Amino acid sequence: MFESCADLVSEYDTLEQRLADPSVHGDQAAARNFGRRYAELRPTVATYREWLALSGDIAAAAELADEDDSFAEEVQALTVRQADAADRLTKLLLPRDPLDDKDVIVEVKAGEGGEESALFAGDLLRMYLRYAERRGWSTQVIDAVESDLGGYKDVAVAVKAKGTPEPGEAPYARLKFEGGVHRVQRVPVTESQGRIHTSAAGVLVLPEAEEVDVSIDPNDLRIDVYRSSGPGGQSVNTTDSAVRITHMPTGVVVSCQNEKSQLQNKEQAMRILRARLLAVAQEQAAQEASDVRKSQVRTVDRSERIRTYNFPENRLNDHRVGFKSHNLDQILDGDLDAVIDACTEADTASRLADAK
Repeated sequence: MFESCADLVSEYDTLEQRLADPSVHGDQAAARNFGRRYAELRPTVATYREWLALSGDIAAAAELADEDDSFAEEVQALTVRQADAADRLTKLLLPRDPLDDKDVIVEVKAGEGGEESALFAGDLLRMYLRYAERRGWSTQVIDAVESDLGGYKDVAVAVKAKGTPEPGEAPYARLKFEGGVHRVQRVPVTESQGRIHTSAAGVLVLPEAEEVDVSIDPNDLRIDVYRSSGPGGQSVNTTDSAVRITHMPTGVVVSCQNEKSQLQNKEQAMRILRARLLAVAQEQAAQEASDVRKSQVRTVDRSERIRTYNFPENRLNDHRVGFKSHNLDQILDGDLDAVIDACTEADTASRLADAK
């Protein structure tokens, strides 16, 4: 049982020695990769060593129980603890999403509902910004198109972890289940009769791609510049600083107008383009794989309604996993862990079932 863990322990010990060698840190990229893998292995190795130690304790207690019956109870208690460690280790050994340790770009787009949808998109943006703040992540609004009433027609925000997060704690691992249609039910500020309306906003969560993750041929790009529109400071609306980039082979189009200079907008647009192309590549790979797992939770399709936010009842429903909560006000203030944990646990259960 857990025979594969011996190799993981050996790899972990080797990484520990390498990271202790000052010469390794001369290559920051290599040191960062070693650090990520070391952090990824740490919980698995610690749990495996706990499981092994409990095996030894059970054997010793069982031997003493032959002479003293009081040790029989200790054997039972240790066996329960070992079963718990075995359960945790089984989950840790499940194949991980290779993108789970990535930072992310979250895009929120207004959908059905006009200005009310744009206002709701603004609420979702604030929810993710507050959640990132609670977890100590940094955020940067890369591009935004505001609506007349202060909401957002379209907004993209980069979310970045500090240091090397533990497995399952990086931005993509925590936020990847947010992709889809988010539906809101409430009385809009534009409604004079007090009637409840339903509108929606779409969310797309993209793992942020580094240049080594995606190869982009400059000859495959068509770059157009134009004058920014909407609210802006001096020079934003008076020069051709906005940039639109079209990746000709895939047809992916990215535009950015938030920054004052054309160069800055191009850099931000390329950042979003790399993330989108990485998502396209991952989706194609999943479709081509004959043994791809059909997750019941995760989606990158914004046409799927995943969640309803009901303001009159202060209620949130996640339709994929049956999660329901009556603290919508707290969730919109960034208290998202409970609903994200429910999605993560359902995904883990699905993968465990597939592994059997």
